[in-house]
Amino acid sequence: MSMRMDQRQVLTPRMIQSMEILQLPLMALQERIEQELQANPVLEQRQDDPDAPRDEQSAADAEALAADSSEGERALVVDDARTDGAADFDRLNKIADYLENEEFATDAPYRSRASQRFDGDRDGKMDAMANSPSRGASLAEHLLNQWSLLEIPPHLDAAGKAIISHVDASGYLRTPFEEIQRQMKKPASLPELHDALKLVQTLDPAGVGARHLQECLLLQLDALEEDEELAQGHDFDLERMLLRSHLKDLELNRYPQIAKALERNIEEVKYAVKQLARLHPHPGKIIGRDEAPPITPDATVYLDEDTGKYEIKMARERAEDLYISGTYRRMLKDKSVQKSTREFLNNNVRNAKWLIESIMQRSSTVKRVIRVVVDAQQEFFERGPEALKPLPMILVADQLGIHVATVSRAVSEKWIQTPRGVFPLRRFFSQGTTNTGSGEDVSWDAVKEKLKQLVDAEDKTNPLNDDELVDKLKAQGLDLARRTVAKYRKILNIPVARQRRQF
Repeated sequence: MSMRMDQRQVLTPRMIQSMEILQLPLMALQERIEQELQANPVLEQRQDDPDAPRDEQSAADAEALAADSSEGERALVVDDARTDGAADFDRLNKIADYLENEEFATDAPYRSRASQRFDGDRDGKMDAMANSPSRGASLAEHLLNQWSLLEIPPHLDAAGKAIISHVDASGYLRTPFEEIQRQMKKPASLPELHDALKLVQTLDPAGVGARHLQECLLLQLDALEEDEELAQGHDFDLERMLLRSHLKDLELNRYPQIAKALERNIEEVKYAVKQLARLHPHPGKIIGRDEAPPITPDATVYLDEDTGKYEIKMARERAEDLYISGTYRRMLKDKSVQKSTREFLNNNVRNAKWLIESIMQRSSTVKRVIRVVVDAQQEFFERGPEALKPLPMILVADQLGIHVATVSRAVSEKWIQTPRGVFPLRRFFSQGTTNTGSGEDVSWDAVKEKLKQLVDAEDKTNPLNDDELVDKLKAQGLDLARRTVAKYRKILNIPVARQRRQF
């Protein structure tokens, strides 16, 4: 055993909480505040009108801290000389009804905020939960529901359910029959699995249970042909020949060769391909698609017509409505209260202060970072993505006097609404730069945007190859190598010139 003295840098719980709060997106922050409101009894939320002026709300806060203004905690005074006491007795009945509520009896330790609903108003949270849409059925559940309605021979029922359990989210069966057999409690024979697969492929959506793209599209054509209304305008013989014999040629845009091989003109082939384009290559996603999470911008950037400058309006945060209950503040100072109770209140008051300060610091840091971004990327708001300038995070960190890791956390999963749409804040920080012919640095995103504009404006009957794109970009002041242009083109999912050609 030995003793030694050393110095170490250790993150305190308060610093860790501050970093976590800074990194949270706005929706996650609101959820975190809800959790704290339920867990911390001293933390309260103002129920005032959010559009009221801030000076009025500040006065309300001061009044709340100085004296308890909650209706449920006011003393019951019945002065017959002053009034008939009807209002006081009515309030007493409401309190009695509330105390009989089962929810209050089971969740008493942190239900002090519910006293704000003594007047019998509906609970907004419960209404929102009741009105929220339920989780949609998964693809497997959707298929099993249909499977249960079919008249399936007993020896194929288990095989069909086993196949459905192996259909992936795109609607394809990519698991070999031998693997399905090994995972079944009572393995089915290969002929039984083949027969069961044919029945699974009759389920909705059309094309589900296919083992590859060609089979998926052919199954959808079969389903279309059975519907007289949807079958109008389809040349099913030509479309099936295209899928069975010329799927690779279609991918490589070889329309003349296809037309010659099928003894059809190019216009007929193009029309058949247009009809095939209506088919879904991933039918399972029609049922089991994941809903995109809602995006709430942390700030709005707008042009002030009076000053001609771009200004920032931060989204209203719930921290502006948080405060520490005046009742518990007084209990903390009251020496007659038990020591254990005061220690409990002291810990919760400290935690509430840390939370409020962390949220306010988050708002300040994010606003400062957005201010630097708006000043640096003003041309982006005026001209578009092609004017995006290089903006390394380390440069922003030096300008604000903070660590680059703080900037990274501040822009993580943050969104801003601009005159040109809603963008992730990280979009404005360049991932790399390239030099122009004049020696000026241009961000990669700006180069990709210029490349995309050139491809969009090209003559589709004679598209630009990579060498011609290099020359076009060089004329705009961007001297890039051919392999660099090819790399950016692949990143943008732009096919080669031969595949972009239209006949």
